[in-house]
Amino acid sequence: MTRILIYDTTLRDGTQRADVSLSCDDKLAVARRLDQFGVHYIEGGWPGSNPKDAEFFSRLGELGLTQARVAAFGSTRRKGIRCAEDANLKALLDAGTPVVTLVGKSWDFQVNEVLETTHEENLAMIGESVAHMKGFGKEVMFDAEHFFDGYKANPEYALRTLAAAAEAGADFLVLCDTNGGSLPWEVEDIVRAVRERFDTPLAIHVHNDGGCAVANSLAAVRAGCVQVQGTINGYGERVGNADLSAIIPDLQLKMGLEVMSPEQLRGLTRLSRYVAEVANLKHDDHAPYVGESAFAHKGGIHVAAVLKRVESYQHVDPALVGNEPRAVVSELSGRGNLLYQARAHGLQVNREDAQRVLHQIKELEHRGFTFEAAEASVDLMLYRTRQEYRAPFELVDFMVVTEHRLGRGLLAEATVKVRIGDRVKLTAAEGSGPVDALGSALHDALSDVYPELRDVRLTDYKVRILNSDRGTAATVRVLIDFQSGEDTWTTVGASPNIIEASWQALSDSMEYALFASRGVFGNGSPLSLQTEPA
Repeated sequence: MTRILIYDTTLRDGTQRADVSLSCDDKLAVARRLDQFGVHYIEGGWPGSNPKDAEFFSRLGELGLTQARVAAFGSTRRKGIRCAEDANLKALLDAGTPVVTLVGKSWDFQVNEVLETTHEENLAMIGESVAHMKGFGKEVMFDAEHFFDGYKANPEYALRTLAAAAEAGADFLVLCDTNGGSLPWEVEDIVRAVRERFDTPLAIHVHNDGGCAVANSLAAVRAGCVQVQGTINGYGERVGNADLSAIIPDLQLKMGLEVMSPEQLRGLTRLSRYVAEVANLKHDDHAPYVGESAFAHKGGIHVAAVLKRVESYQHVDPALVGNEPRAVVSELSGRGNLLYQARAHGLQVNREDAQRVLHQIKELEHRGFTFEAAEASVDLMLYRTRQEYRAPFELVDFMVVTEHRLGRGLLAEATVKVRIGDRVKLTAAEGSGPVDALGSALHDALSDVYPELRDVRLTDYKVRILNSDRGTAATVRVLIDFQSGEDTWTTVGASPNIIEASWQALSDSMEYALFASRGVFGNGSPLSLQTEPA
């Protein structure tokens, strides 16, 4: 079986989407999930372009990646500059990644009008840059920018740019449809022509401006590409990149090609929705394979047929990609996912309790909660069904004040009163904002009694307004990430009151940390769960 490699560029190309901005911690978290999912390459960013990407590469050691190879992205040397003196190439080497991706021009129009240099100098820029990186032991991807436009305009020169990279030792020749306007039959014919000329492995990198990015990627594989580049959910500049959330199952389930293990593929839906949450974007309910409605059925003969034979209106078993069928009127499944998560996290939960939690989840989702990226909240809901469960603390009351004081500016202060067994503790704390103060006060109240919480720290806080048409009365959803040692987890809250929503997520995080530290949840980290049955 032919093996196809997946090169994910969500952290570089994906962040060029107009409404996406990931923090360095966001990028590290997504990289960890991509590695667990099973992608072969993760493009982390352009280290010479901004401090955030430079920080990302400096912190790669925190991740402990087990499968993926990380690539740093940059351009070939500038015209008239020696490789050893080029700041961009130096930044790529300083990133310390095993893989380097070099972008160079393959369209004579771009060489003439954008680079404003000669055709021969452009070829020298490509060959010398690739050879320079190979001299440092790097695996080198050569991104032939605008290759398909270049080939259609001047095939001889476009192929010469590939030859310059191949002769210098490039490990992959990446054929790019940078403007996203090529059609599948054009891509397939051109890739086949390239395959006949070069022994160097080929990769495909396309954009979706003509709505053909997925089809173009599959066509390229048919013609000989053995690596596919794209982003989760198709995020990217303009209308986006090729969507790996559709390409990966198409390759493995439709074309019979080896991409990853079946167990890893079952984590696809979870990964897709997680990346959307981290990017603070609404997940596309109608996305192929991974959307909530990808396997939804509405009334009439469809539902009647599905109840008899589920495959009658489904092109694949949704469990293969970690999704599930559903009817718009009533759910067809869902309890199995909860039972699996309970078992995977060391919890013994019976079917009746799982059903009650499922009903609770549906009620909460109706109020604005979401649990795709907040597995710690689900773990708590499951554990609270156990007879031995005892709440480690109980809120008595809290108060949050934000005011402006002369000479001090804005000040936020919170007081929290909690009952811990027979004791009532009252603490106060200041913070940079009301939620920061509230979190600090709760942490101080609990860590005296539960010293295992002293190392717990908040790492990210996200707020989404759900029904903006209601103005200041809109419901807000809060997702909070916490970390203790190497374990990370996320909890969720939702309310028209942002402080209440934040309290829900904060208190759940503290409770989760307590039980996780005692081994209640088995592996102690919801991020380690990557597969689920329907």
